[in-house]
Amino acid sequence: MSLLGARHQTLPDFDGATGWLNSDPLTAEGLRGNVVLVDFWTYTCINWLRTLGFVRAWWEKYADKGLVVVGVHTPEFPFEHDVDNVREAAKEMRVGYPIALDPNFAVWRAFDNHYWPAVYIADAEGRIQHHHFGEGGFEECEQVIQQLLGSEDGFVSPVLEGFEVQADWANLQSPETYLGYEQAQNFVDREGAELRLNQWALSGDWSVEAGKSVLNRAGGGIAFRFHGRDVNLVMGPPSRGASLPFRVSVDGEPPGDAHGLDVDEDGRGTLSQQRLYQLVRKPGAIVDRTFEIAFDAAGAEAYCFTFG
Repeated sequence: MSLLGARHQTLPDFDGATGWLNSDPLTAEGLRGNVVLVDFWTYTCINWLRTLGFVRAWWEKYADKGLVVVGVHTPEFPFEHDVDNVREAAKEMRVGYPIALDPNFAVWRAFDNHYWPAVYIADAEGRIQHHHFGEGGFEECEQVIQQLLGSEDGFVSPVLEGFEVQADWANLQSPETYLGYEQAQNFVDREGAELRLNQWALSGDWSVEAGKSVLNRAGGGIAFRFHGRDVNLVMGPPSRGASLPFRVSVDGEPPGDAHGLDVDEDGRGTLSQQRLYQLVRKPGAIVDRTFEIAFDAAGAEAYCFTFG
């Protein structure tokens, strides 16, 4: 196969990183002699999470053949600037390869990158030979890795669980939806609204800020009319260490076997970290449904819905 050129001819350096996890600081010069895969990510991004199983599998399979994987964590939401949050997420997600912390977007700009996720693959001389933006393209990326390493192994087949399971694209009709006024779409500004597909509404006392909605008093909730297998929500308590209970329903009933990773069959869960929560994973036929989440205490911060 022919290798694809990227916009950069050579691998930029990582000197804009403010710190490193799982490694001493790495440099482009120091990586010469290795095939290098650079993976731009942020830990709440569902699109990146659905690629992680493959990136991790490549790292595990090809590390002893000369592949170095570098994850560049460039945050989207304010709490993703917190190094402890990133460290905790990396541990839970089994991201064991070197991580460059990029809260100021310096490495992002050095690559002229614009996407989460984004993969850049450089050869042993530091020339970028391939890039891929977004989900998919797994076999093509692995073919490039194999060609650059001189390896002819078969493709990886990672066991995908939780957030890493690929989206049900054939049944996905609901888009990523932000809950702050800067990017909000399809918001219905009245309680008890009859929602149409992909509309959402707040109930109770909320402050809608630029990048999030914040619950001011206990008893508030969010409703969303969606079409898809999964409902995910980026949210968190107001600070690390706080804990807030919540309840989820689908069409007014507990989710039962449609509950996500972060709720039980009765729809109960606890907001204890600033991260992405999987609230619904619907088995069987997919039709339009109304999702609702209610919070039993003030302080919940909700940023963005994603679906799968």
